[in-house]
Amino acid sequence: MHRPPGVLFLCVHNAGRSQMGAGWLRHLAGGRIRVLSAGSSPSETVNPTAVEAMAEVGVDISSSRPQRWTEAMVRAVDVVVSMGCGDECPVYPGTRRLDWQLEDPAGQGMEMVRGVRDEIRTLVEKLLEDLLDEEDS
Repeated sequence: MHRPPGVLFLCVHNAGRSQMGAGWLRHLAGGRIRVLSAGSSPSETVNPTAVEAMAEVGVDISSSRPQRWTEAMVRAVDVVVSMGCGDECPVYPGTRRLDWQLEDPAGQGMEMVRGVRDEIRTLVEKLLEDLLDEEDS
């Protein structure tokens, strides 16, 4: 049986960028991609402004909870997308790694968070297109 590709979104606190990335990919992929998100030093809760910004575009991440990344998570995916965690993000041979340089929305106003949300959507759409093209070839 064919296993769908997996993507792990990583940032430091797993409260904003990585949660929005995971939310977008789940929403846009419609179950065709396995999606995980985690952080190197997870917060207690997801950034409420990120939750609100995603809700504005019909993506519900309100039930998401920050979690610490594990080696098992990294080994279970095909792509690791780091979002500002720098050297704290893991690198494993054979796992594709993308480093998306995005501003941290922590403590920022809604306008800034919306900009990050929209930038993440554009990056996720390209990633999804690439993953689905790889699946078809």
